[in-house]
Amino acid sequence: MITLTTDFGLKGPYVGEMKVAMLRVNPDARIVDVTHAVTRHSIIEGSFVMEQVVKYSPPGTVHVGVIDPGVGTERRAVIIEGDQWLVVPDNGLATLPLKHVNPRRAWAIDFERIRRFTGWRISSTFHGRDVFGPAGALIERGVSPEEFAEEIPLDSLIRLDVEPKKEGEAWLLKVIYIDDFGNVILNLENYGRPKAVELQDFGLSIPYLDAYGYVKPGELLALPGSHDYLEIAVNQGSAAEMLGLKVGDKVRVKLL
Repeated sequence: MITLTTDFGLKGPYVGEMKVAMLRVNPDARIVDVTHAVTRHSIIEGSFVMEQVVKYSPPGTVHVGVIDPGVGTERRAVIIEGDQWLVVPDNGLATLPLKHVNPRRAWAIDFERIRRFTGWRISSTFHGRDVFGPAGALIERGVSPEEFAEEIPLDSLIRLDVEPKKEGEAWLLKVIYIDDFGNVILNLENYGRPKAVELQDFGLSIPYLDAYGYVKPGELLALPGSHDYLEIAVNQGSAAEMLGLKVGDKVRVKLL
């Protein structure tokens, strides 16, 4: 199985081109579209999305992610082998899914060598179609990365700074995802079970509960959410809009 996570959108031929290119080198590929609506160029958002899919995928799954604002530059296109596979630009996109795949080896794709498998010119602006998609399809087909890539040290991979920072009794956190409901997901896991959460930048203390419906419509709450990260939400409303937050923003919180 191959999963696809991109910021391509659904307007235009891009998703279709990528998938037919994959099927051309592996006609039996089983392709699952996770999303093609990651916010354009948002590497941290794409990393979060890929992490959630990795957590529920069986061993051997190949995850292809293309959020790639550096396409055509000297950034590497990499393959990471573990219990599952990651095929991504080396720009930090692998940061969060790496926590769940038990990584063992990594390779940088050689464009000339992979071109021998595809047979077409590699565009400088569409590596999803010409590099990442075919690489993922070849791996699922059973082709070794050594056939079209050079091994690199795992510790050379670029990683995003997504570690929560402790500041006295508070945490300095980062917004790593906002879903279509406006729920704000912060980069704090394994934080116990507080009774309330103080949003220090807003002068607010909100209850920590298990479900949205435990507060009145329009009221703020904090909750564990469905992805094991601290989540700020509004019952039947948008916490992102109410608080004016976007992905990448920093938020100081204190667990009460």
